[in-house]
Amino acid sequence: MKLIDTLHRWTGGIIGLVLAILGLTGALLVHKDSWVLLPHAGDAQVQETAHLAAVTQQVMGDPVAQPQSLTFASQNFGLLRLTFKEGAGAYADQDGTIVTRWQSQWERPEIWMFDLHHHLFSGDSGETVIGIAAVCGLFFVVTGILLWWKTRKTFAFRLWPARMSRPAIVRHHRDLGVVIAPLLLLSLLTGAILVFRPLAALMFGPGAPALIDKALQGPPPRPAKLNDQLDWAQMIRTARARFPDAEVRSISLPRKDNGLITLRMRSPEEWLPNGRTTLWFAADNGALVASRDAADLPMTVRGYNLLYPLHTAKVGGLPFRIVMTLSGLALTLLGSLAVWTFWFRKPKAVRTSARRPAVPRYRQSS
Repeated sequence: MKLIDTLHRWTGGIIGLVLAILGLTGALLVHKDSWVLLPHAGDAQVQETAHLAAVTQQVMGDPVAQPQSLTFASQNFGLLRLTFKEGAGAYADQDGTIVTRWQSQWERPEIWMFDLHHHLFSGDSGETVIGIAAVCGLFFVVTGILLWWKTRKTFAFRLWPARMSRPAIVRHHRDLGVVIAPLLLLSLLTGAILVFRPLAALMFGPGAPALIDKALQGPPPRPAKLNDQLDWAQMIRTARARFPDAEVRSISLPRKDNGLITLRMRSPEEWLPNGRTTLWFAADNGALVASRDAADLPMTVRGYNLLYPLHTAKVGGLPFRIVMTLSGLALTLLGSLAVWTFWFRKPKAVRTSARRPAVPRYRQSS
């Protein structure tokens, strides 16, 4: 148990700040759709096929101002989002009129905060660090429960330490951690699996990672250059004809040299915000190359697709968003105080002063 305690303290002191950043940014991003205050952000979602086809043709059919991708308005956010190269982007109303533009992610707090939460501003390497932090967080939860069990009789729930002394902070850390442990397990486990897909084997079985990779793989790349005169509206009509009940979510230009345009849709039974129902169109002539119905995915893959909406509270409405907000704020508090007590509130060494041996006194005989 002493070894567990040492590992818990040292790992927490090193990685606690990263977990605190993830907790705070996650708690804020859960409510992102509510605090992006722009005109038409609260407009009702429009999913009428003719309207979507016309807007898509207008936005994607302009070769001069063509975005890399177009994300359509959702039920909770009434603006279109356009993304361009080098971090530039724009929001537009559902008629395609630009509401605001930016040339860098630093101009939009919700975008740079998303990058911080997912990549620590460091791309793939930052994402790896986040995954490692999430795995460490799972270790903290398990070992924390084991360490708490010894002192369970002194349990006292507090939102804040009784005093800012090291013993009071450690006790608060221990007791708050055991209360919030189920929510932390949900946040950290889903986050770790989303970063490190092989960890899906822990939840879905040994063959799950390979099955997920195969099921979510797109069609083979094809050598085709993007045509400036594509009929983007027809792609929307084709998608709606094939999946009439699905919500059109996004359309993206080919990545690298695959020569395929990707159109994503969300079926009514899907929790994933942008869905896994996908169609691929040839970049040179706009012909449909392949399609995937999310309802046909294996049960394991459909279970994996639930992790992201659970992690980001995209299901359950306001009550679940509040629950995941509490998880993020608790992680922020636990991580930041762990770092502070470990590096700056160490117990002072007890100084012992050497005492001179007592000299016996002898009474002088008379």
